[in-house]
Amino acid sequence: MMPALASIDYRAAFEMAPVGLVLSRHRIIVDCNHALAEMFRTSREALIGQSFLVLYPSRDEFERTGRRIEPILGASGRYADERIMKRSPGDPRGELFWCHVSGRAFHRDTPHAAGIWTFEDLSSKRLVTLELTGREREVAALLIEGQTSKQIGKALGVSHRTVDIYRARLLRKYRANTTPELVQKLMGG
Repeated sequence: MMPALASIDYRAAFEMAPVGLVLSRHRIIVDCNHALAEMFRTSREALIGQSFLVLYPSRDEFERTGRRIEPILGASGRYADERIMKRSPGDPRGELFWCHVSGRAFHRDTPHAAGIWTFEDLSSKRLVTLELTGREREVAALLIEGQTSKQIGKALGVSHRTVDIYRARLLRKYRANTTPELVQKLMGG
């Protein structure tokens, strides 16, 4: 038998969620659960009031991601991707790891004004094994989604030829002969 809706403790549900949860305003962490803090190897108290910037490998990736997702959030109210994030906020040597991020804007007309986000650690399935630049990480994440050079170029605001240069670098670094082989290696295969 289902408990009455009035008896559900939503705060407990937030805390017990099997994934990291964040409530945000203007890309600032207003609240988060312990699963998120554990994933990023810090405390909940250390994250509350911080910009999402502390979870990114670089300021450039934080800013570019914000610009890239804003029109998508504005159009649909939802966004999801897989990207490389950084554990141990404040430690410049923090471990990089693959993370599935999914979110919803409370108001499409101001997509970053308020939102709810989930974070799922993918490191058991996919390792970050090589040193990659921020742009290489972004291209790798979009290749995994199956996007073409033209689509990636549009999403990142660069030409498809520039994307091809980054793809060639990734092919060399991962010792892959084809893009499907590269994607398989990026996904931990």
